[in-house]
Order: sequence, then C-alpha cells, then structure tokens
Amino acid sequence: MEWYQLEYFKTAAELEHMTKAADKLSISQPALSRAISKLEMELGAPLFDRQGRSIKLNRYGRLFRKKVEKAMNVILEGKQEVKDMVSPDKGEVSIGFLHTLGNELIPELVAVYRKQYPQIRFQLFQNGPEILLRQLLNGEVDLCLTSPPIYHPDIHWDHLLLESLYICVPRSRPYADQQSISLLDLQEEDFICMKKGYSLRTIFDNITEKSEFKPEIVFEGEEVSTLAGLVAAGLGITMIPQTKDIDPNRMSLLEINDFTCHRKIGLASRKSKYISPAVEGFKAFVINYCRELKQ
Repeated sequence: MEWYQLEYFKTAAELEHMTKAADKLSISQPALSRAISKLEMELGAPLFDRQGRSIKLNRYGRLFRKKVEKAMNVILEGKQEVKDMVSPDKGEVSIGFLHTLGNELIPELVAVYRKQYPQIRFQLFQNGPEILLRQLLNGEVDLCLTSPPIYHPDIHWDHLLLESLYICVPRSRPYADQQSISLLDLQEEDFICMKKGYSLRTIFDNITEKSEFKPEIVFEGEEVSTLAGLVAAGLGITMIPQTKDIDPNRMSLLEINDFTCHRKIGLASRKSKYISPAVEGFKAFVINYCRELKQ
C-alpha cells in the first residue's frame, strides 16, 4: 500500500467524483481509477458504489476513510515535528548536567540562548557523571555538561571552564576571616559532602586521600544548596564551588593553600550520533559563551 494510493482515495472520498478528484490531484482520471482499484484489490473489498463518474462511499469505504485520515494526520504531524526538531531555530535540545550546575550555569545558558531563539525547546536532566554518560551513550540526551573529563572512544569532550573549589565554613569558626587554610588544619572538623558518585565527592575523596587524613563525614547530600544550608546551621564544613547559595553573613569561603582544588567542566557529545542543527547551534553557543567567561 503506497502513500499516493491513500492520498488519491482520501481526495476521491471527499469529492465523491472521479473526474473532479483527478483534476484536484493533477492526474488523469484513468490513473486515479487504477490506483483505487489496486487499493480495493489489496483490501479485498470495494470502497465505493459507482454510478458512472459519480461515486459514493460504501460502508467499507466510510470505515477505511476514518482510518486513512487518522493515519495521514499522524504521519503529517510527525513529519512536521521532525522538521521542527532539526530546524536550528525551532528544534529541541536535550541536555544532561551535574546537579551542581543546575543553580546558575544551566539557567544562565538556557536563558541567554532563548532570547535569541525563543522557539527552541529544552529537555533538562540532572544526574551524576556515571548516569549522564549512560544517558549520552544511550541517546537519551544530546549533550552533557559534566566533570571530570570523559575518556571514551565515542565521546567528544570540549573543556569549558576550570572552576575553583573552596572550603565553606560557618562564620562562627575562629578561622572564618582567613583568606586560606590548610586541609591538615581541618582534621578535627565534621565534613558535609555530596554522596558517592557525584563529581564533587570524587574530587573531595581524591584530595583527602592525597592529604593522608580521613575526614569525619557527618552528612551526605545531592544539592550544593543543601550542603550550604547545613554549613550555615553550624553542622559542619564542606568543599564547594562559589555559588549564590553562600550567605556571606553566615558562611565564609576559604581557599585551600596546600592542594590545588578545582574541577574541569566540559561539554560532552557523541561522535557517532547525528547532531541536529538545533543541537549543533546550542553546542557552539555554549563553547563560545564559556570561552568569553574565561577572558
């Protein structure tokens, strides 16, 4: 069964006249008759009661017309949706990103881009690095903003930013006014950390392992805002990036002077996956935007 047969049948069913239907379709009347006859043979039932060039849908034709119109509408809608998705100014972009980027960087990127392309639709997914990689490889997301760098044969990773990490402490601590501090001076402190599997936790574990002391971890969370809130309440200290969740009246950020503490944030995409113009456009924007932030 061919698309043109369905289109011919639909037109003939609307007009119930072979000559008028042929004229509307810009084909000959015999060609239209052959197409409908072939369709009827395939279905095993007549679709019209014929009276010369005038035709009238029978009960088989009325049933089939409903199904044809529904199917054609679904296909045409799908065709338009695909066109919209691959259009650089009307498409859809699916982004996975770390929880810690959801407060500022992602909203900033999306807001700025949508000012230029207001019809772009975004799907946003927050997860840890391992889940983000799986989503990217499975085709569930188009792009990932993540850390640390991903080394995989099918992943292209563009470095975007080098983000400094600080020790966040309550203002009540005697050393809260210092500019920096040694990790070794914090061995008696209670630490508040992200859960295992999150990039900030991986970095924290790597640094403390190198510093040869075991921190006392009293709380584990999934959001930087939660960690900051617990610090503000005086329940411990944490290692986090600069964020708007830091209330300077209740917390202080101290540089770590005995270890280099930062994380590399990058944009990951599949090498083998088709990237639509909409996704390609947003990817280029993110890279350029972050490049300007570093200047």
